[in-house]
Amino acid sequence: MKVSDIPGLGGPLLLEPRVFHDDRGAFLELYHEQRYLEAGIADSFVQDNLSISRQHVLRGLHLQHPHGQGKLVTVLDGEVFDVAVDVRRGSPTFGRWAGVRLSAESMRQLWIPPGFAHGFLVLSGRALFSYKCTQPYMPAEELTIRWDDPAIGIEWPVASPVLSAKDATAPTLAELPAGRLPVHRDG
Repeated sequence: MKVSDIPGLGGPLLLEPRVFHDDRGAFLELYHEQRYLEAGIADSFVQDNLSISRQHVLRGLHLQHPHGQGKLVTVLDGEVFDVAVDVRRGSPTFGRWAGVRLSAESMRQLWIPPGFAHGFLVLSGRALFSYKCTQPYMPAEELTIRWDDPAIGIEWPVASPVLSAKDATAPTLAELPAGRLPVHRDG
């Protein structure tokens, strides 16, 4: 498995599992505890989620605090533009974002540690999007940040995405009470 840091964010990782192709199709391990430990992902996973979305649906930007969710995300069908935003108070990369294209064809995965907001935009006709989470979903702890927050400046590849009411009316990062955001911890 090839592991790469996401430049400029200090935490998220791009993972490229080995894919074995032959005339029947392909095979890969979506998760192998020891390999992911060696890649620096020591968290245990407690919940798996599957999102099925049509083209131009944008889900995000979401995070959970104080029981932050680390997320290992994989596209099982289709293609998405996936984004992580550092929202850890005191982080040297606070408010910075990085985006990567993930697809069923490439089978690349993105590790988003706790303390980062997450969102994705479906680029294909539809996408099956898998999340392995390190904490169960706790609705009372969920935070939503406006997808087009000008202070963050994400360069989404679609100008008018399909949004839920919650995502369309979310506050900007600056409008969230600072005490609701996670704190950066060195080391």
